[in-house]
Amino acid sequence: MMKNFTLATYLAIKEVVRNRGRFFLVALVIALITLLVLFIAALGEGLANGNRQYVANLDAQLVVFLEKSDYIISSSRLETNTARSIRRVEGVDDAGAVYTSSTEIVSLPEPLKVSLLGAEPGRPGMPPIVAGREFRSGEARETVIDQQVAFRSGIQIGDVIEIRSTQGVDDEFFELKVVGLVSGQSYFFQPTIFVPPSTWEKIRPQSDSELSSDTPFPNIVAVRLTDPSQADMMMTRLVERVPNIEVTDIETTINNIPGYSAQQGTVQAQGFFTLLIGILVIGGFFQIQILQKVPQIGVLKAIGSSNGMVGLSAVIQIIIVTALGVGIGGGLTYLFSLGFPPTIPLVFNGARSLIAVALLLSIGPVGGMVSIIYAVRIETLKALRLG
Repeated sequence: MMKNFTLATYLAIKEVVRNRGRFFLVALVIALITLLVLFIAALGEGLANGNRQYVANLDAQLVVFLEKSDYIISSSRLETNTARSIRRVEGVDDAGAVYTSSTEIVSLPEPLKVSLLGAEPGRPGMPPIVAGREFRSGEARETVIDQQVAFRSGIQIGDVIEIRSTQGVDDEFFELKVVGLVSGQSYFFQPTIFVPPSTWEKIRPQSDSELSSDTPFPNIVAVRLTDPSQADMMMTRLVERVPNIEVTDIETTINNIPGYSAQQGTVQAQGFFTLLIGILVIGGFFQIQILQKVPQIGVLKAIGSSNGMVGLSAVIQIIIVTALGVGIGGGLTYLFSLGFPPTIPLVFNGARSLIAVALLLSIGPVGGMVSIIYAVRIETLKALRLG
């Protein structure tokens, strides 16, 4: 068995070296397919992060919405005392109201659109500070910004930023002092800034009918449980104890973010069809290879080589060429990723990239399966044109 494997490996490598131009060309095609698949995987992860990152990183197990809002954050608007009522329910460790909107930082050479979120310091919904401090409560004109905002704009702790907000039909401008940084908090494809709830109500974009109210109404309440394993039971308990709400988990909340599921389905379909194209390309090439060397296979069988050795040689050859192509493609992906600006949402997730590489390595043997079966079935006399 070991002798057959050694001979099959020798024959496979010998042919690849002798016809290195032809095989290198196929390896480059596989490299381009690898490049495309890895970038599609990174784009899918980047788009998903840009849409879900804040919700996925909530220090909570459950999210409370207004009843019949279909678990859509923008469609939910809870009563102001909902968070307090939830905190009184047995099994709830803490609950924090979250207020969502959007705005634009205009005190930059180029205005930067951001998500404007209101949150209560120290409660679920307010991410941990990685630098600086939390803002003061009340109507403090202070803000904590996501590191992506700082990275894309150069804003630092201690700087004062100016935002534009449409109040009725007029644009108004508000100044906020940056007092802290958080990390990994993109929401709805935009980097995020956080402010106290009262400040949020004052500076958020509002219609004419909303200008007369100074009371902030939260979109959702993030709920941290005393025992996370009791999440299902706590959903039922919260609905029974607190009126006009519906409760779900983090995963369902993410899947109901507008466009999230459709977006990920599209990206995954693109990746699938790219892999399918790779299988067809590799299968077609090695099929042609086998057809061109039918006489040589006939000679091998005539001198005593078994079908297993012939098939194993073809498999090893396919694996070598595929691995070479995937290696080149992985290197090109890394080099290209260094030159992309931060505005392009590419995130090379380790697990997702490894799965993509494993699938790419498998498309070679899968694509070449037809040619391998054909090589094994070649009859010696017909191959040598003696039968």
